[in-house]
Amino acid sequence: MLGISIGTAALVLVLSVFNGFEDLILGLFSRFNPDVKITVAEGKTFIPDPEQLAQLRALPEVVAVSESLEEVAFFEYRESQDFGILKGVDTIYHQVTGIDSTIFEGWYKLKKGERHLAVLGGGMRNKLQVDVEDPFEVLNIYMAKRKTSGPLAQQFKKRFTYPIGSFKIQQDFDNQYILVHIDFARDLLGAYDEVSALEVRLAPDVDVANCLEDMRRIMGAAFLVKDRYGQDASFLKLMNIEKWMSFAILSLTLVLVAFNMIGSLWMIVLEKKRDIAILKSMGATGRTIRNVFLTEGLLLCGLGLVVGFIVAFTLYFIQKTFGIVPIPDGFVVDAYPIGMRFFDLLAVMAIVVSIGFVASFPAALSAMKIPVLIRDD
Repeated sequence: MLGISIGTAALVLVLSVFNGFEDLILGLFSRFNPDVKITVAEGKTFIPDPEQLAQLRALPEVVAVSESLEEVAFFEYRESQDFGILKGVDTIYHQVTGIDSTIFEGWYKLKKGERHLAVLGGGMRNKLQVDVEDPFEVLNIYMAKRKTSGPLAQQFKKRFTYPIGSFKIQQDFDNQYILVHIDFARDLLGAYDEVSALEVRLAPDVDVANCLEDMRRIMGAAFLVKDRYGQDASFLKLMNIEKWMSFAILSLTLVLVAFNMIGSLWMIVLEKKRDIAILKSMGATGRTIRNVFLTEGLLLCGLGLVVGFIVAFTLYFIQKTFGIVPIPDGFVVDAYPIGMRFFDLLAVMAIVVSIGFVASFPAALSAMKIPVLIRDD
């Protein structure tokens, strides 16, 4: 029973840690990715239809709709050079994503009068060795032209902007993105009025599924409408695979514990052999004897399950409240994140009860075969 309790607690806590990391990463992604992202199904950019935009903004679940335009570019700052993604956003982008809350150096500002400004991901800032406090040094941006007049013509279009801040969200974003005003990006790309995506913020506690259906109806089949999970589907699928692989591996430890329970029940059968024979001689059927030992095995398993849940809930509360298991410096949080979900508890309960039921069968079948006690006169 003790082994089953420890195994149950371990299963619950491991699944909860994976849930905690998933919630943490989704929370970080939400500072850059919107609640809903609308992109064209074929191609890279499109010109938004004013009527469709008006219908989107009129939906009761929609708080704000932001336009963005992004493309790979080459960046140069003093003697440092590197490739990255230039993302042009409009003036309400920070209201849709909360990007302004991730600034760790400088400010979030994309335009000051006629001067265009840039906000860099922390990784890009380090690779280019940018000093956001230097108001005179410019960041040169090179973009491949969509059309060239000949082989000897200039293949790149060059513009410059002034770095003013850095954000820190997650490594994939920090090491690639530089944010500018969408007008600056359009001028550099020669893509006037075009966007790569419409980014939508929804009101809290709305029915996302119904809202997505309304948006798909408005935009039509030529567009892809993805919620937060759809935008990071590959990453979340990988996390779920890791989570349930860990669940399967820990379940194997419970199988090993089950062998101890098989041995214990078998010893009980041997000790109670005479009592079983007497019960049979009094009219108990083999099925009745079998059910006695199945019930005993399930009782041991159930007690272990309850104790394991109590241990897991206690440790969960302590970690959630006090963070007793820390994470090394350099991560976005100080302690391991943790989150408990009802479906995970059902999965743990199902696997523990199933293992206990199967482990009880050998002893129960052995007890069925004990013959009736016959008295010799």
